[in-house]
Amino acid sequence: MSKSPVMSNWHPATWQNKPATQQPKYRDPVALERAVAALGRLPPLVVSWEVESLRAELAKAQRGEQFLLQGGDCAESFEDCQSDYIAKRLKVLLQMSLVMLQGLKRPIIRVGRFAGQYAKPRSADTETRDGVTLPTYRGDNVNRPGFTAAEREPDPQLLLRGYERASLTLNFVRALVDGGFADLHHPEYWDLAFLRHAPLREAYQAIVDSIAESLEFFESMSGQRVHAAARAEFYTSHEGLHLLSEQAQTRYIERQKKWYNLSTHMPWIGMRTAQLDGAHVEYFRGIANPIGVKVGAGMSAEWLQELVEALNPQNQPGRLTLIHRFGAKEIEQRLPDMVDAVRATGSQVLWVCDPMHGNTETTAGGVKTRRFDNILAEVEAAFRIHEECGSMLGGVHVELTGEDVTECVGGARGLTEADLARAYRSQVDPRLNAEQSLELAMMIARRAGARRGHP
Repeated sequence: MSKSPVMSNWHPATWQNKPATQQPKYRDPVALERAVAALGRLPPLVVSWEVESLRAELAKAQRGEQFLLQGGDCAESFEDCQSDYIAKRLKVLLQMSLVMLQGLKRPIIRVGRFAGQYAKPRSADTETRDGVTLPTYRGDNVNRPGFTAAEREPDPQLLLRGYERASLTLNFVRALVDGGFADLHHPEYWDLAFLRHAPLREAYQAIVDSIAESLEFFESMSGQRVHAAARAEFYTSHEGLHLLSEQAQTRYIERQKKWYNLSTHMPWIGMRTAQLDGAHVEYFRGIANPIGVKVGAGMSAEWLQELVEALNPQNQPGRLTLIHRFGAKEIEQRLPDMVDAVRATGSQVLWVCDPMHGNTETTAGGVKTRRFDNILAEVEAAFRIHEECGSMLGGVHVELTGEDVTECVGGARGLTEADLARAYRSQVDPRLNAEQSLELAMMIARRAGARRGHP
């Protein structure tokens, strides 16, 4: 098998000949080179057959046979690499997928924004407080959140610390899944303690009971255990932002005759780095992973068409996921044109709604937040608009945590701006807490049921 045409003029380092945005400025190039070389010698975090398995599942989602749930932290913290924190985050994704499975009547593809989401794009290179200007915080892979010169200095050794935290996180997730943590026969184990008194508990318990009864009925009739219900596959994703780090974990797999980014199953390109002539598009076009592209109000239909052609010229099923993030105010005007533009290319893509980023706002007190009503409104509009356009929404992409934080207002408990100070822990963007995440999943499930004529 020869290399495909798209690979003939590509190498993991060809991006270095292109303009690279959102890259940190390191003072010591020798220390950076040593850290990147050390990273490149470490074992991969994922393997090529896992990547290919996810691509096959995403191809099914493109055909309407599955649905993608992609969720996790806006930016992971090294300090959050703790068993309890990881288990809670996994629990809330399991809860959401269980609810959505029951409502959508389709298998749910679970992709976590974890085990590598340690770098974040920023709107400015510097931050000024009380007359002091320092480099902006770009995530734990790059520098530290504290506002001192030493903490904000980009440190190449953090790339290795990020690899270690990602490895520990992924290892623990795999151990939990292999040990039966995701067994549908015991979904009651996934409940979070503070959810027991939430208004959603009864509805969630009804779904748990319904699935348990269905499994019991089938297994008693067939005399066989439903093995697919005993283990849920989990995949990882992160924004492929720090290109030297991504390059270091890119490997050529001889039996596949392809290059893979083996730091994650599904990297994505953000809006700030999706320039057609830029380094990120150059890097992403050559890796064999399924990839995502964030699509927002600042992107034209022509730009999107050119991205689709550059990133998936062979129109490979499961290769390209378009994650639109227009906000509740813009989605009605912008999404139909984007759907029509992609349809005109004849390309197969998976459309996913990110209802978080387009709905970010700042309170009078200067705190970033998101309103649950706007998040829900964008998801509902996305389902409807895709149907009206003869398209199909195949997934949702959500920033969330398993912790009982107060970062987004609204939801079942009616959190207000006054509540934000109680448990606002994010260093970057506001996240849905576990209760709000579950409520969003239930709304999606109920909408699907209503479409089929069920309550």
